[in-house]
Amino acid sequence: MTHHPLIAEVWNQQRTLMAIVEQDSRTAYFYIWPAELFRTQYAVRGCWVRNLSPAPAQEDREALEQGIAPLLSAEYCRTLEAEPPLDANGLQIIWEPGDEGAALWYYGQLLAVIPGWSLYQQKQISFSAGCIKANRLTSPLGSASTNQHYATAVDHRQFWREWQEGPAWDKFQQTMLSHYQSRFGAEVKYYAIDQGSWPPMAIAQYWHEEVWYFFTLGMSIRPMPQVNHLFDELAPQYRRIEIGMAIDSNIMTEHSAVQMASALAEFAPLPWSRLTWIGDCHTLASEMTPQGFTSFLLAQDLASEDQRIKLPKNAGDPVKLLWATPITANEQHFACQDEYGGHQLLKRLRAEGNSHIFRPRQEVVDASGQ
Repeated sequence: MTHHPLIAEVWNQQRTLMAIVEQDSRTAYFYIWPAELFRTQYAVRGCWVRNLSPAPAQEDREALEQGIAPLLSAEYCRTLEAEPPLDANGLQIIWEPGDEGAALWYYGQLLAVIPGWSLYQQKQISFSAGCIKANRLTSPLGSASTNQHYATAVDHRQFWREWQEGPAWDKFQQTMLSHYQSRFGAEVKYYAIDQGSWPPMAIAQYWHEEVWYFFTLGMSIRPMPQVNHLFDELAPQYRRIEIGMAIDSNIMTEHSAVQMASALAEFAPLPWSRLTWIGDCHTLASEMTPQGFTSFLLAQDLASEDQRIKLPKNAGDPVKLLWATPITANEQHFACQDEYGGHQLLKRLRAEGNSHIFRPRQEVVDASGQ
């Protein structure tokens, strides 16, 4: 069996996936490997990059039978002759901001793309600059004008340049704080919750009309995983969020309100650490709930229409603010019974006069789930 030396490896931001380049005397391939926690959930994704031997006239079945990376046959190759081995010093792997897919650059030229949404497919999906015709190993990468994945990879490289070289966080932070301040006044406190890692994230605390307010800053910097796969062209409506929490100061001290709002620090990185997404009427368990409650319902419409906050767009996408409110174990079970359970729970809460501002209330679902 031919040995495949590893010549590049880069984890994504949350270390849920690793992008690698392997090369032997015959071929070079680009892969995305799930971390151990996700290996039963997601398959390895691969992309042929180049042949280091002349392209065979027929499919490289011998390699496939031996379980090694096959050469790409001639009818699919831009170059039929053997190409030079990749120089590890010229490789750059750039992850999508959403942490699911990655692009392989070589001395400034785009070689390959494995899009994030391919993680959720049953077949291999990738794009290679050396390919001229779709096949089971890869598809043509083309150019920015002919392939949206090429254009998107270029955008992602610019995104990372702006975050590494420019004042992107300062601009984002000021935009968000100014927006919250226009509604609630100056923040009472500001908590960094990113532990020094990218992306920067924080919680801003406000006190307004006898209510403690807490809002995340930074979740909307990057799109959430799975959303592009689930919603396709409607994905921009769902892939960026921030989370808010409102607590009546007459029923909770500032200290206890801060303790409850610390759940937001748990929720903020969750989509990327679990390769999932958070949407309207989803529920999340937390140990930071008040006594008698076990989870939070997250919903935009917990606030009445006149109380809703329209956040600034990010990268052209609308940003949805989801309000988090505590729910009981029975309510959480009711919300998870089917895909519409969370919406039904929201209707019950609103029908009983509850809003985004947390106050003592009666349970709206009994132990039998009614």
